Amino acid sequence: MLAYVIDAGREATGDKPLVVYSPQVEEIKSVFADDADFALQAQPRGTGDALRAALDALADDVDEIVVLSGDVPLIEAMSVTALLDARRAAAAPMALAAVELDDPAQYGRVVLGDSDTVERIVEHKDATADERGIALINCGLYAFDAAWLRAALPRLTPSVATGELYLTQLVEICAADGRAAIAVFEPHDADWESELAGINDRSDLAELQLIMQLDIVQGLMVEGVTFHDPQSVIVESTVRIEPDVTIEPNVILRGTTTIGRDTLIRAGSQILDSEIGPRSVVWASVVEGSKIGNDVHIGPFAYLRSGCDVGDGAELGNFAEQKNVRFGARSKQHHFSYLGDAEIGEDVNIGAGTITANFDGRRKHRTVIGNGAFIGSDTILRAPITVGDGAYTGAGSVVTKDVPPGKLAVGLPARIRERRPLAEDDGQKA
Repeated sequence: MLAYVIDAGREATGDKPLVVYSPQVEEIKSVFADDADFALQAQPRGTGDALRAALDALADDVDEIVVLSGDVPLIEAMSVTALLDARRAAAAPMALAAVELDDPAQYGRVVLGDSDTVERIVEHKDATADERGIALINCGLYAFDAAWLRAALPRLTPSVATGELYLTQLVEICAADGRAAIAVFEPHDADWESELAGINDRSDLAELQLIMQLDIVQGLMVEGVTFHDPQSVIVESTVRIEPDVTIEPNVILRGTTTIGRDTLIRAGSQILDSEIGPRSVVWASVVEGSKIGNDVHIGPFAYLRSGCDVGDGAELGNFAEQKNVRFGARSKQHHFSYLGDAEIGEDVNIGAGTITANFDGRRKHRTVIGNGAFIGSDTILRAPITVGDGAYTGAGSVVTKDVPPGKLAVGLPARIRERRPLAEDDGQKA
């Protein structure tokens, strides 16, 4: 949530945002260390006290302040800009965003005076029955003249109901100073009812996530991406998809994932922080932290863990798993097999049930398989080990020593033998 708010604030003002945090959420400092500065509110005592903590952390030469809520992720930079422009034009000490709702629910109500000036804001829990009938609500987006704010903040008094200091009391202080706070209404091309909606519980979170997902998917469809069932997918805003990609139902795309043109992501796939090349197919599989080349076929039910690099034209079939593997062009791993910490050459065939035994109980070791090698079904390769170019392993072999190029390893433990050619009439290799 906070990342979207930080982005909007920075885009609207050109400055690095200042985030007010409490000790309970101190971890956000490491997450957003490069994106924001921070001010600690040691004891959460309301929005007024949070603003006090922010003001204490700002330089004295700051002359204008805009306040955003951290739980309003749909906010757009243009809305922040509209609020700032309105305050400047009116030379008002304070401006706030306001919108009418059919059901104001728990939001604070805005009581207006003349010419869209604000007489006061009443929090729902402090409002009378008549005040709760007001449909105009406070959106939690404010702009201030910093010099006036520095003088006004010490005059906040605790709420009788909660003991908290409310930022909204600044409206009354403004009026007491003989000046007027102003209400700013949504621009003609904005929908503040949705955009400035806050997240108060898990139900609100789910509702706003649906809105955000629809916006992301609609934007991608306009750019030429096909979604068979837009409502069934999850696509994070950081994902980049080229035109003419097709996304089937129940797909999840997260992180820094990129997908090349004419690729098909079939139903049930999950892709995280990975690069998928053009004209590839990923079907009901999980790919994380990996790079997939062009014209690659993955799945169904394959699993690529972090650090994999799959070459052009390669094929990974059902229940094939890789971890930290460079898998060469046109190589095949079709059935029920595990490759970990391995370097696989080009045009290699990995038989069903193959395992690279990469862990000796203390350390991981690497397996190297050369170009054109053929690994027979149920082979166990005890790393560290090298299988040379064009070498073979027989079905069920346990290979504990390097296999020279062109040789055959067979048995338990495997012995190295010369390969015997098949009958000349079929032209195949043994």
